[in-house]
Amino acid sequence: MSPRHYSLGKRQAVIVESRRRVLDAARALLAEPSGYQAFTVDAVARRADVARATVYYQFRSKTGLLEALCDDLAEDGQMGDLPRAFAEPDPRAAVHQLIRVFAGFWAADRVVMRRLRALAALDPDVHDVITARDERRRQGLEVLAGRLGPAGDARRADAVRALLALTSFESFDTMAGPDGDLGDAVPLVTSLADAVLTNLVGPGSGGG
Repeated sequence: MSPRHYSLGKRQAVIVESRRRVLDAARALLAEPSGYQAFTVDAVARRADVARATVYYQFRSKTGLLEALCDDLAEDGQMGDLPRAFAEPDPRAAVHQLIRVFAGFWAADRVVMRRLRALAALDPDVHDVITARDERRRQGLEVLAGRLGPAGDARRADAVRALLALTSFESFDTMAGPDGDLGDAVPLVTSLADAVLTNLVGPGSGGG
C-alpha cells in the first residue's frame, strides 16, 4: 500500500469515527430529561468533544444533522425491511408488515423518539425534518390504500388519515404504556388498522 493510500484510509477512518461520535452525542443529549430543550449544533459539538466546524463539515447544517440522526435511528430500527411491505401483493398483509416495521423503528430508541417528536413542536428545524418523515409514511400508506379504494374516494382519504395516526410513534407509545414494549402494541394496532380497511372495502375483501 502506498503512503498516499494509507494516509487517505486513515483520514477516512477519522472522519467516520468523528461522525459516529457526533451522532452518539446528539442521541445522548436528546435522551437527557432537560438537555433536549437546548439541542443545538454547539451543544452537540461540546458533547462530542469536537469543534463546531467539524459538525458543519460532516452534516452541512442542523437539518443535515437531524436527517442523519433519523437515518441512524432508521438503521437501528431495521427500516430496511419496509420495501417488503410494498412487495406484498395482499394489501392487508402489506399494511400488517408496515405496522411491524414501524413498531421496530419506533422502538429503536424510544426516549430519543419521544424527545424528537416533542421538540418538533418547539424547534422549526426539528419540525421540518419530522414532518417530512411523517409525510413519507403518509405517501406509503396512500400507495397501499390505493390498492383498496379508488382515488378521490372520501373513504380512502379517511382511511389514510386513520392509518397515519395508528402507525405514528404517539399511538405505539400510548398503546404500549409507559413500561411496555412497543412491539406489544402491534396486535392492537393491527386490529384497529383492519377495522379501517374493512370500512374502506368491506369485510373479507383483500382489495385489488
